[in-house]
Amino acid sequence: MPTINENFLKLEKNYLFINIAKKVNAFLKENPDAKLIRMGIGDVTLPIAPVCVEAMKKGAEEMGVKETFKGYEDSGTGYDFLKQAIADYYQRYGVTLSLDEIRVNDGAKSDCGNIVDIFGDDNIVMVTDPAYPVYVDSNKMNGRTIIYADSNEENGFAAMPDFSVHADLIYLCSPNNPTGSVYTKEQLKVWVDYAKQNQAIIIYDAAYEAFITQPDIPHSIFEVEGAKTCAIEMCSLSKTAGFTGMRCGYTVIPNELTVTASDGTTVSISQLWGRRQGSKFNGVSYPVQCAAAAVFTEEGRKQIQKNIAYYQENAAIISRTMDELGIKYTGGINSPYIWFQCPNQMSSWEFFDEMLHKIAVVGTPGEGFGKNGDGWFRLTAFGDRDLTIEAMERFKNMLKK
Repeated sequence: MPTINENFLKLEKNYLFINIAKKVNAFLKENPDAKLIRMGIGDVTLPIAPVCVEAMKKGAEEMGVKETFKGYEDSGTGYDFLKQAIADYYQRYGVTLSLDEIRVNDGAKSDCGNIVDIFGDDNIVMVTDPAYPVYVDSNKMNGRTIIYADSNEENGFAAMPDFSVHADLIYLCSPNNPTGSVYTKEQLKVWVDYAKQNQAIIIYDAAYEAFITQPDIPHSIFEVEGAKTCAIEMCSLSKTAGFTGMRCGYTVIPNELTVTASDGTTVSISQLWGRRQGSKFNGVSYPVQCAAAAVFTEEGRKQIQKNIAYYQENAAIISRTMDELGIKYTGGINSPYIWFQCPNQMSSWEFFDEMLHKIAVVGTPGEGFGKNGDGWFRLTAFGDRDLTIEAMERFKNMLKK
């Protein structure tokens, strides 16, 4: 009889958003006429930019012509035309990348979960708490020791390292999901220094970098001196360009990033990841990569910025509501998420039920992101404008009562 990986038994039985879906479905069964407003899952609602749609159509048409048909992509790491577009985008922030440092994927979540395949199970993993659940779950699946850096109200939900504590792998996310907080360049430099002191690697999630509005906030950890020797960066087009249903992102692994194997040899992280992907991943479809490349064109950036501005205004509407009610929160400025303190000292799940049953608005309980999330709550700005306004009116009326 085959055995199982019993580390899976240590996980919560259901993923956070499955638990939320169960509660919502039960509510709708009891209240079929309820006008539910969803502000929980970070899924976009605006359509893909026209320039991307046209590029994808053209790519699909090329697949129907013998002379332009594409089979397996030679490298499996992405077509050069897309990687060049990504490299040019990074150059805007003073970061120079070679094409072989960029690997196109089917979204940041996949690489965030799979990157740990190339690291030993004896690594100590540091995760900021609260955190995107995938960081924790993917390491629990391999039985790794996980330690936490506390993000809380006192530090603006931007945890900083304790140099007396050792970690081998470090997960950072800025702008942060779920809290909407951001790291300054100076703060990231401290994390880079910590990683170097511990010979650790930072896995940096930059999925929301396109929502940064303040000029002094880095879009990439590679804007920090020395980061190329200790960091991997992952980014996604899911929220930047509405590709949640298209699936495309990219991971940057600098050629300078190496580790020492048990036999004393120097090993390239990029080479290891390339070997893993060569065995387990066949790449992203050609039409989708055509659409992704259009994201980085002048017209693409113009059209996509219009969508991002729409979501940013939704975030401003939510933020103004919190200001009006005197509720503490982070996010909303450089992030599509607003992370606020539950009123009346309620727990996260208590407030989730309160909102669901009293005003038919769905958010995400902070406790689902870690112990420091208890008593806090996340709302997303990715919804429809009119529904966002309606939800905030319901929210104000509920609390005033």
